[in-house]
Amino acid sequence: MSTQLIFQSHLILGYVAWLLCFSVYVWPRLKSMDRFEAQRVIATVHSFRFFGLAFILPGVVGSNLPASFATFAAYGDFATGVLALLALLAVRIRPLFWLFVVAFNVVGIADLLIDYYHAVRVDLPAHAEELGALYAIPIIYVPVLMITHCVAFYLLVRPQLKATRSLQKPEMSAG
Repeated sequence: MSTQLIFQSHLILGYVAWLLCFSVYVWPRLKSMDRFEAQRVIATVHSFRFFGLAFILPGVVGSNLPASFATFAAYGDFATGVLALLALLAVRIRPLFWLFVVAFNVVGIADLLIDYYHAVRVDLPAHAEELGALYAIPIIYVPVLMITHCVAFYLLVRPQLKATRSLQKPEMSAG
């Protein structure tokens, strides 16, 4: 089996596994939370994206990993991670929190889409060995990042369900 086919299979299976896991364990919990708490959970997941800087760390990835892919992936992840951390630090200032939530999701999903574009342009699947120790990032971590960005946007535009109290008077018992 070719390196390209293995990488593409891993990527597809990463999405399948995360979608199954997410639909059973994560999505029911997130949709039962209020919008603020759900976005805090998603921001926490993305706050670790500072780790993407490892794409430009000598010795971690192969020396032939295309810089056009590695550099953008590294700094896009870093920017997203910092914005997610800022959202978490701003939880007590709600308008600022929401600004950072939107910012890290816009920057983050743009980063992932542009990374996919760069990966296709440089034929990354055929040279997946150049990812070295970071091979697991596009296979295991990126699918959950993309899924959580999509969920974050859905939760941002979904009407917030509010608890309503019954306005009816309790029935009087005949006693």
